[in-house]
Parts: sequence; structure tokens; C-alpha cells
Amino acid sequence: MDISTYRSAGEEAVERTRESLGTIRTGRASAALIENTSITTYGGQATLRLMELATIMSDGPQDLLVNPFDPSVTQDIESTLRNASLGFIVSVQGTTIRVKNPPLSQEQREKYAKLVSQYAEEGREKLRKARDDIRKDVKTAFDAKEISEDEKYRTEQDIETATKTFMDRIEAVKQAKQREVMTV
Repeated sequence: MDISTYRSAGEEAVERTRESLGTIRTGRASAALIENTSITTYGGQATLRLMELATIMSDGPQDLLVNPFDPSVTQDIESTLRNASLGFIVSVQGTTIRVKNPPLSQEQREKYAKLVSQYAEEGREKLRKARDDIRKDVKTAFDAKEISEDEKYRTEQDIETATKTFMDRIEAVKQAKQREVMTV
């Protein structure tokens, strides 16, 4: 029995967890914090993600520089970032938008650390659901006598090994992000 679909689902769960954790604000500025922000522009005719409208560069540990491809959308980007409840300080210098990431208080750090745990648990839940689905498939194949008992046992062992690997990777990503959040 082939468990490659389970392995790809596990990879996807790890990657989604990593992407979700990338959106959590830490003491350092990161393009991932704002790149997926939806910007309504061109007189309300288009809603695009910030990464589709501008380049985002780091300017030191606390600042990001946003350079729109089309200078006419500068005001739309600036107002959206200013009104988003992300806690950034936004200023415009010509056609460049400076996004300052102010330091987090200890209370904010603890709140974000809990959010990190929540996102990691969501990733583990997706992984457990995929594992349960593949186990059902193995049981169904065994009951239908499509696979032998030895093959069923071997496949279940492979599933458990892969699950442990994916769970360990999610935990490693979670711990790294929590350290990043709690570092002053």
C-alpha cells in the first residue's frame, strides 16, 4: 500500500504551520507580516495582496520599506497598513512607505507565544486527520483482502514513523518561533 499521499499531506501540514507562524509579529520586522495584506486599490476596482503591488524590503531589524510598482497606489497601501490592527507605525517618504515595527511589551509577547501554540496545534490536528484517513484506507484494504496482514502491519509502522517525523518538525518550528517571540 502506498502512503505517498499521506506524506504529501504531512508536508503540507508542516508548511501551512510554518506559513501561519510567519504571520505572527515578533520583535523583528519581517515581510511575511504584511505581504498577504489585502489592499483595495484603483478606485475600489481591484483587491490585491501587498506582495502583488510592491516590493517589501527589510531596513534593519525594526523597519520594512514598501516600494509600490505603481506610485498611484501608494496612498491606498499606506492607509490600509495604517488602519490594519497590526500595531505598526506607517509613514510615507515620497513613493516609499516605511513600516516601523515597535518593540513588543511582555504581555504582547506572551499573547503571541500562546498564538504560536494554537497555530502549531492546528497543524497537528490536520496531520492527525490525514493519519486517520490513511489508517481507514489501510483497514478497508485489509478487510477487502487486498493486502496481507504483514503488509498492513508494515504500512501502519510506516505511517507512525512518518507521523512522528512530521510532529517533530511542527514542534521544532513552534519552539523556534516561540523563542523568536519571547526574545527581547
